[in-house]
Amino acid sequence: MNTKEILEKAKEVFEETKEGKNDHHTNYSLIFEFLRVYAGEESSFYKNCPGPTKYDYSQMFLGARICRQNLEAYIKYLEKGLQIGFSIQRKVQIETVSDYLSQAQMLLDDASVHAACPAMIIGASLEEFLRSWVDEAKANVVGKPSLDTYSSALLSSGHILKQDKKDIIAWAGIRNDAAHGDWEKVKEPEKIKLMLMGVNLFMQKYGRLS
Repeated sequence: MNTKEILEKAKEVFEETKEGKNDHHTNYSLIFEFLRVYAGEESSFYKNCPGPTKYDYSQMFLGARICRQNLEAYIKYLEKGLQIGFSIQRKVQIETVSDYLSQAQMLLDDASVHAACPAMIIGASLEEFLRSWVDEAKANVVGKPSLDTYSSALLSSGHILKQDKKDIIAWAGIRNDAAHGDWEKVKEPEKIKLMLMGVNLFMQKYGRLS
C-alpha cells in the first residue's frame, strides 16, 4: 500500500469515527489499530494514544478523542509529504518485491502448486526487502548475509522491534524448510498464507512508498 492509499484509508477512518457514528470503544479501537499498523508502533502518532485499558464511559470518550486528534495529525503529516522517504533505487526494489509477493499469492491460489514454491518466493522477497533496507540505513551486518543477520542489524540500529525480529526468524524457518525439501512442514497452504499476510503487513509498516 503506497502513501496515497494510506492517506485515503486514514481519511476514511477519520470520517467513520466522527462522534455519534459509533460508540467510543469502537472509535478508539479503529483509530488505535490503524495508527499501530500504518503509522508504526514507534511513531509519536501511535505512542501519544492512550494505551488500551478498561475505561469507564468518560475515560473511553477521552481516549477516543485523543486518538482521533492523533489521526488528524497523521493525515496532515501525510498530506505535507513528511513521511519517511526512500531513495529512488530502494523504491524500485520495494515495488519489485511487491510484485514477487503478488506472484506468490497467485501460486497459493493455484491448488496444483505445492505450497513450498510460494514459501520460497516469499522468503526471498523478504530477504531482498531487508537487504535493500540495510544498505539504505547503512546498518552493520555481522556474519553471512541472511534474514537472521539482516534483521539483527536492523534491530541493533533501532529500525525494527524485537517482535519484528521474532516474526522474521519464524518466516525464515518456513523458508528454510521449503528450500531444504522438508515438504511435510510446508505442505499446508494456510500456513504459507499466514506467512504471506505477515510479510505484507511488515512491508506496509516499514516500506511505505511516497
